[in-house]
Amino acid sequence: MFSWFKTFLLMAAITALFAVVGAALAGRGGMWMALIFAAVMNMGAYWFSDVLVLRMYNARQVDANSAPEFYSMIELLARRAGLPMPKVYLIDEDSPNAFATGRSPEHAAVAATTGILRVLSANELRGVMAHELAHVKHRDILISTIAATLAGAISAVANLAMLFGGRNDEGRPANPVAGLLVALLAPLAAAVIQMAISRAREFEADRGGAEISGDPLALASALEKIHRYASGIPLPAAQAHPETAQMMIVNPLSGQGLSRLFSTHPSTQERVRRLVEMAR
Repeated sequence: MFSWFKTFLLMAAITALFAVVGAALAGRGGMWMALIFAAVMNMGAYWFSDVLVLRMYNARQVDANSAPEFYSMIELLARRAGLPMPKVYLIDEDSPNAFATGRSPEHAAVAATTGILRVLSANELRGVMAHELAHVKHRDILISTIAATLAGAISAVANLAMLFGGRNDEGRPANPVAGLLVALLAPLAAAVIQMAISRAREFEADRGGAEISGDPLALASALEKIHRYASGIPLPAAQAHPETAQMMIVNPLSGQGLSRLFSTHPSTQERVRRLVEMAR
């Protein structure tokens, strides 16, 4: 029930942002057009956001024949977690990372880069994929996927406001300063919403993943390795679609200074510390 409440709040907040941007672009008429667009986007995000995200990353579905060891690992972990078997995908990228997506445990998918399979040991990889299945079990994959899809849409509409300016209800050009502020602040607001949703659920997924895999230290070691490698190996799809970065187990986008304040992930050091405490 709480998951559905959070999903409703997310959709309501993003819808309000659409209305603000629409009003900046074309007054009251633009606001109503934006609300209709937001309603369509919310419905589309619910049903198709997982497909869109997997397509963004050129993920390919694998099975027991094409990736037997990886697939059987997911199968075992899903059984331990008491979950239906999710669809399994691989992404042909060197940067090590993984994510889960889908609107429910019955319609879930887990994806990992080929780089993470090369970098991690079997125990570490098991911890990572257990973390992703914990997201599925906690039913927060729908929230993260919708947040990624709608935040991207907000940024696109806000860019239109910056490029073409806005009109008031009489059709005259609106205040250009106000339009510029909306264009800048709307994506920032969407990012803040994502950040608030994402940080807490990463700690919970670490805890749940450690319980499913039975090895908190392996997951801690995996997080340190991914953090170290991911900072030096770019993930082009995440750079092209930064709104999806919050879905990854470790943020694939490098950030220093002020940008860290808006990171959708808690610090790797704090996550590792909590896992080590859990092992004790």
